[in-house]
Amino acid sequence: MIAEKIILMVEDNPNDVALALRAFKKSHIQNEVVVVYDGAEALDYLFARGSYAGRDPAILPAVILLDLNLPKLGGIEVLQQIRANEQTKLLPVVILTSSNEDKDRLEGYISGCNSYVQKPVDFIQFAEAIRQLGLYWLVLNKPP
Repeated sequence: MIAEKIILMVEDNPNDVALALRAFKKSHIQNEVVVVYDGAEALDYLFARGSYAGRDPAILPAVILLDLNLPKLGGIEVLQQIRANEQTKLLPVVILTSSNEDKDRLEGYISGCNSYVQKPVDFIQFAEAIRQLGLYWLVLNKPP
């Protein structure tokens, strides 16, 4: 079951988290944003284990914004585990990363991401990218 359009943001850079939250607010995207700071914590959240053991595992985010370069467990490994699990395999996953490497983009799509977005360095462009991601994944996209 997808919750009331929760956004799961998996990002280890506190500055990028703050910019994204500011961009969501500025764009009037008022959905709950759950932020986790490493790949292992993302999986704990999704599968309701560890510090998230009390969370209802049936309530899933509407979209996952996933960085690639994460501590403990990288973004590709997180994506592969999401796709390998029956309950989470259809969740929309957007890789949101600073990497513009062809190999990272290819590996992301091979592993099952729905979209690959390179983070703009400029705040105004970053805010616009976040606004468009929110509009598309939370309003326009029809989940399975």
